[in-house]
Amino acid sequence: MASAGGNSWKYITLMLIRPETADDTRIIHRLTDDAFAPMPYCDGNEGASIDQLRSDGDLTLSLVAEEQGKIIGHVAFSPATISDASGDWYGLGPISVRTDRQKQGIGTKLAHEGLKQIKARGAAGCVLIGRPAVYGPMGFVSDGNLTHGKLDPAIVQYILLNGTAPKGEVTFAPALQETSP
Repeated sequence: MASAGGNSWKYITLMLIRPETADDTRIIHRLTDDAFAPMPYCDGNEGASIDQLRSDGDLTLSLVAEEQGKIIGHVAFSPATISDASGDWYGLGPISVRTDRQKQGIGTKLAHEGLKQIKARGAAGCVLIGRPAVYGPMGFVSDGNLTHGKLDPAIVQYILLNGTAPKGEVTFAPALQETSP
């Protein structure tokens, strides 16, 4: 598409968000490990945790972002429980984007699509461990009413999809217990 000045062109590439397929599993593992490698708080098992979620039957929703036939992002949702909350809760993560495509909104789009899908399934909400500056703009909040082990409650966040705000201790699927910060 030509710009108003007529001298420059802008190409728009369409991104497809779709459920993972069996052919995607190795790519998702590698993408996740690469995306988390520079993070000082990671233990290098993030790709393996997705494989374990899948193996355990706890990978409730696994979506990939694809451009021109190449996977550039992934998000996982798995069951979570909150000690004093009712309804079906899910944990978001890991969420990963190819290193050369980070900070372009791809992870946010993946998260929003996943949240839309779990809401349609009747989920009460979604929880995660992460930086409020990153997840706050997506709608996640930390009100100090959720805990996860000895972590600072400020990084234990949720987004309410149906019902009432949660309170209590968050427990993630077993595959994520070892990778929780």
